Amino acid sequence: MSRVFGRYGPAHPWLGKLVFETTKPLMKTLFAARNFYHMDSRYTRERIVSMQAKLNRKERVYLIGIGPSGHNSGVALIEVSLEQGIKLICNEEEERYTGIKHYAGYPKYSVDSVSKRMREIGIEPKDIHACLASWNYIDFVPFGLRAVCEHLPLSLSLSLPSSSQKFNHIHIQKAGEVPQRLGKQLGLDGPMPIIGMCHHDNHAYFSYGVSPFNRSQEPVMVTVLDGFGDNGSISLYLAENNQLKRLRSNDSMMDSLGILYSMISSTQGGWTTLSSEGRYMGATAWGNNNRLTNPYYRQLRQLIYFGNEGQVYLNRAMTNWHQWGQLRPYNSILKEILGEPIPAKDMWNPDAILRVEDVTHSPITQERLDKAAATQLVFEDVLFHIIDYLIRTTGSNKLVMTGGTALNCVANMRLLEHFDQSYYQRYFGKNTHLHLWVPPTPGDAGVAMGAAYNFALTNGVPTGEKLQHAFYCGTPPSTASIRQALKTTEEIAYMSLGNVNCPQQREEIADLAAYIIAQDGVLGFFQGAAETGPRALGHRSIVANPCNPDSLENINELVKFRERIRPLAPMATYEAAQRYFELSPGASDDNYNAYNYMVLTTRARPESYQLIPAVIHHDGTSRVQIVRKSDSFTYAYLKAMGRRLGVEVSVNTSLNVGSPIVQNPEQALQALKRSKGMSGLIMIGAEGNVFVAWHDVLSPPKDAGECLLAWYRQWQAESAVVLV
Repeated sequence: MSRVFGRYGPAHPWLGKLVFETTKPLMKTLFAARNFYHMDSRYTRERIVSMQAKLNRKERVYLIGIGPSGHNSGVALIEVSLEQGIKLICNEEEERYTGIKHYAGYPKYSVDSVSKRMREIGIEPKDIHACLASWNYIDFVPFGLRAVCEHLPLSLSLSLPSSSQKFNHIHIQKAGEVPQRLGKQLGLDGPMPIIGMCHHDNHAYFSYGVSPFNRSQEPVMVTVLDGFGDNGSISLYLAENNQLKRLRSNDSMMDSLGILYSMISSTQGGWTTLSSEGRYMGATAWGNNNRLTNPYYRQLRQLIYFGNEGQVYLNRAMTNWHQWGQLRPYNSILKEILGEPIPAKDMWNPDAILRVEDVTHSPITQERLDKAAATQLVFEDVLFHIIDYLIRTTGSNKLVMTGGTALNCVANMRLLEHFDQSYYQRYFGKNTHLHLWVPPTPGDAGVAMGAAYNFALTNGVPTGEKLQHAFYCGTPPSTASIRQALKTTEEIAYMSLGNVNCPQQREEIADLAAYIIAQDGVLGFFQGAAETGPRALGHRSIVANPCNPDSLENINELVKFRERIRPLAPMATYEAAQRYFELSPGASDDNYNAYNYMVLTTRARPESYQLIPAVIHHDGTSRVQIVRKSDSFTYAYLKAMGRRLGVEVSVNTSLNVGSPIVQNPEQALQALKRSKGMSGLIMIGAEGNVFVAWHDVLSPPKDAGECLLAWYRQWQAESAVVLV
């Protein structure tokens, strides 16, 4: 393509503004009639005054955050007080209970789980002071209508649900029904009133509120970059003295870094949106990552206009999604660069596989990989541009990133490399560098929590403890529930291994697991409360041998049924992470807390290529997770790996096969059965009782547990330990 095209901003801004201003008061009235209130309503002000009075009386206040409708629905519960600040109790993700990834309906099972937690801590539904929604749907309706009207007449297509399948007007209509439905489910006499909270503020307040910088005496930058919120798609904040000040929201749905990456990754990768972005990012390692020689980079970079003050604008001369959404995302210019888009009807959802035998993958060609790499490079250019502006404006060296794009762990690593000590020395004369933190839930799985944090922090509640782990989804499975699942699930055999509450038995069981992995077995770990967020971190994990390069092919082909170019990530003790990976000084806050959640990639040290090849990606990077001593069984397993294989490292991938991460014992056993390459599943009850289960079917490569039992007998003979 030899010409440079440019058309930025809406075609009819005046019409969009008119529609926005006329519909907003109407939406306030319509939603209030359904007990769904705006942030500036009389009801909201009453709840604020009442909460502050309770806090001044030294009472504890309980708040619920809810994602009532739209992708990643769920419910969170927090406790607040002036003495201790905010305490996160749980964050329930509805997809874990329904088994439908990014579930968009009413979070019935999450409400049940939160109700159970409330009973455990001795409170009733009437004790909930306020229920806060993850979206301000009242503002989103006029915001969305404005986007439709700004590019008429073709943009009328945006009103069709098929133009935005994961979030559209049907979800908004359903949200209006939630106060009544929630009140009924909680056993109230009437509806549970809900306050709609600003979506981007929700992202920002939770992520800052639990970050290592939440009590910093210096200003902290916060960015929210996602698909879109209810007032924009890019929002920038500065946190000082426990309060966030919004510096800018771009007030645009279409000038979105998240939508750009989602559209290209899905239409080029062939996966549905929300499942495409991470997979496309992983593919970039195999492409041409040189800005000078990548054949698509210079052309794709014209998709974005870079403003002088950190603004970014979509070049509407090169796309169609601002008018047609997912229905016709490309125009002729973009087709000239990328080729025909894969239509939505031909995409497959890797998180909703009915039969693993039916899994097929699009052909992997160098051309497709180079397009992925070019898209990633443009994504990083935009990110650098925004952060550079924010740093120059504030002078800060502390950054919290959130919104769905913050899951791009490759860009996060390169951000730290870009804004290094030389950058700060050159522009500020300071001997410092960027410090970065990303929460385990930067996407919409975190905004139910965010709504509650937003309400609390904006109304005088101090921040609470810094986040140390992500195990907030559900409660630990009871031994009885595990036994019941083991007994009633067909084709499952099992045996008891002891109890991890006994330190000696914990070490012995961990050593057995490491022994099996050292023989190139593959195990599932099912223990404790589940991880919140998209990464498995040891409680719902599949583990394997990092020293054997064949582990990658085995996991991708026989366990997870994924594309061969998909990488495996390592979990490691802190000492092993320091030894095998170049941990960034920019992620060192709170003892390298940023590496607890698999949201940050790092470069492998030279010796790692030989010692742990299964967890080193094609470009020499790894998405490492540091496991702490507080996660006692997983930590003991990694220490045993050090004794068995010489490395306190393990392959760690999520315990799921064509579904969301498993939540309950039945789902875990179904994952074991659907996989063709798992040797067994270690299940630990809340009381510490441990079981190992296997699929009792002889159908190669399944061996009815023959290898697992043989390894168990060999380990017993070697260690002279009898587990009961």
